[in-house]
Amino acid sequence: MSLIKSVRHWLRRHPTVATEPATPPARGAHRGQVDHVILFDGTCSSLEAGHETNVGLIFKLLREERRSVQRTIYYEPGLQWGGWLRIGDLVQGKGLNRQIRRAYGYLASHYQPGDRIFLFGYSRGAYAARSLAGVIDRVGLLRREEATERNVRLAWRHYEQGSIRPHARAFSRRHCHARVEIEMVGIFDTVKALGLRLPLLWRLSEDRHAFHSHKLGRTVRHGFHALALDETRTVFEPVLWDYPYHGQIVEQAWFRGGHGDIGGQLAGGRHGSRLLSNIPLVWMLERATHCGLQLPEGWRARHPCDVTAPMTSMYAGWGKIFLSRQRRPTLRCPTEYIHPTALRPEPRRRKWRLRWGGAPEGEPTQG
Repeated sequence: MSLIKSVRHWLRRHPTVATEPATPPARGAHRGQVDHVILFDGTCSSLEAGHETNVGLIFKLLREERRSVQRTIYYEPGLQWGGWLRIGDLVQGKGLNRQIRRAYGYLASHYQPGDRIFLFGYSRGAYAARSLAGVIDRVGLLRREEATERNVRLAWRHYEQGSIRPHARAFSRRHCHARVEIEMVGIFDTVKALGLRLPLLWRLSEDRHAFHSHKLGRTVRHGFHALALDETRTVFEPVLWDYPYHGQIVEQAWFRGGHGDIGGQLAGGRHGSRLLSNIPLVWMLERATHCGLQLPEGWRARHPCDVTAPMTSMYAGWGKIFLSRQRRPTLRCPTEYIHPTALRPEPRRRKWRLRWGGAPEGEPTQG
């Protein structure tokens, strides 16, 4: 696919998705436990068949599951292309905070004590999922009757201030649940650049959307982060979690592929790379099922994996203009590991032995 065609496909407007409960939960005090699944997709994401990201595929899978599951699903497609007059908004990642507040308000208006919360995100959507978890951890989740637009904005403002001050604690006691746990946060390759990732311009959004904390909040029980081992563009610098709190289960796994491969946002809909993108997708879904999230029967067989499948070129389309590149540092935290499918065999080394009366003879050996 030519650069021009690639750009046209990536920038064309995709429909915004409004979601409703997959199986509407019963009302009243005895409605039973409800799972609330919030999904944030990446910039210019699409639900077009064959062009879905991994988050989009999770969303579609969840909508299929109808086995008397009480669940609500909320999907944010990420910032979309709205014409050249809005290019500044796309570059700076404007609208991201509004999306997080909108999801927070949705969750607050549906959650009841005893329910479970699952958060998923890719790229800037991963940042959004982490930020939503941060609001709940730092400020709390508004009770349903308190989930007004004004209170949602106040909760977000208290979160943005960083350290919790006395008036923020008073706000939490007055308006929020005493304690809310998040069952799982599952994210694909959180990156530092949150807007349209063009050289230098992405820094316009860096200060606006700085993380208040790299730690996974105490309210999160399980955290899973899929990372791109082969990504070299510095604009896609990853943002990992720091050391976890005691009792948390946290995994940060490195997979073969670039940023788009891990998130399933494949340039030009390159279907051959889907088999590679399915590896982190299946890894994430397996962990979600271990956390109790129900998926359709036979979902695993519908997502074949192949570690030898081609990677999406990091020089395709917009990739040609990213000149600053370096390998990502790995394994700096005990929660990190390289997924077995990404382990490369050790290079064959030569062991030299001196042959009597002649030159050294090289014998290749496996180190």
